[in-house]
Amino acid sequence: MTDTDVKPMVHEDALPGHESQLEPKPEWQPRYPGSGRLEGKVALVTGADSGIGRAVAALFAREGADVAVVYLCEHDDAKMTCDIVEKEGRRAIRIAGDIGDKDFAKQAVDRTVAELGHLDILVNNAGEQHADPDIEGITEEQLKRTFQTNIFAMFYMVQAARPHLQKGAAIINTTSVTMYKGSKELLDYSATKGAITAFTRSLSQNLIKDGIRVNGVAPGPIWTPLNPSGGATPDKLKDFGKNTPIGRPGQPNEVAPSFLFLACEDGSYMSGQVLHPNGGEIVGS
Repeated sequence: MTDTDVKPMVHEDALPGHESQLEPKPEWQPRYPGSGRLEGKVALVTGADSGIGRAVAALFAREGADVAVVYLCEHDDAKMTCDIVEKEGRRAIRIAGDIGDKDFAKQAVDRTVAELGHLDILVNNAGEQHADPDIEGITEEQLKRTFQTNIFAMFYMVQAARPHLQKGAAIINTTSVTMYKGSKELLDYSATKGAITAFTRSLSQNLIKDGIRVNGVAPGPIWTPLNPSGGATPDKLKDFGKNTPIGRPGQPNEVAPSFLFLACEDGSYMSGQVLHPNGGEIVGS
């Protein structure tokens, strides 16, 4: 890492968080039999050790994809995700490191191609958030780190993946409902999600001429390790997801199908778009 990079904030709070320690456990299980929609594809999913990333890896594997599980430091969770992929009859590899480090991003992509043969789908899902009710509580280190993980890393991953992506490839970026609604306690996080949405739309325009589709998914409140491990204040966590029209938080396996749609041929006429599995919130697209 360069002198300007900021190390992961895994000691400031419990983030990124272990799914193995979370109760109740998030629901990652695919809800239906596979139909081969990703047969022969290779996907790299960041943040695939737990939460939405795990559910995406599981669903992609059920649909026929081999999966590179990229994560920070939750080795037990990542091993479970790989076990899930392998039980679906697909190959999985674990790659641990900080995607906010440009060199690591390249290493992750290079290892994926070397061990799984090629790369067809890049899912930029990993992210971090730190709740601060007052803007004055956001330290310079936190601000830099949140942007480094949430948006700089997407540039690094796409830059590394681009030489390997052929016509028909797909890039899917995880943004958030907070980009559209705002969040008074997640100022830096919601700002990065706005950047991700703009990046998604602009990258789509940049790559569509080469037959590479770029889209996004903007989840609402989803039950993953991110919030209970320090990403939300105790008051917000107490009623987490209850203010959605559906009246509850979502589960990772309710979000993963949006990624599958955008990754497979079902979404062949979709690029520069954002899907909104958010519990019924009406937001501008």
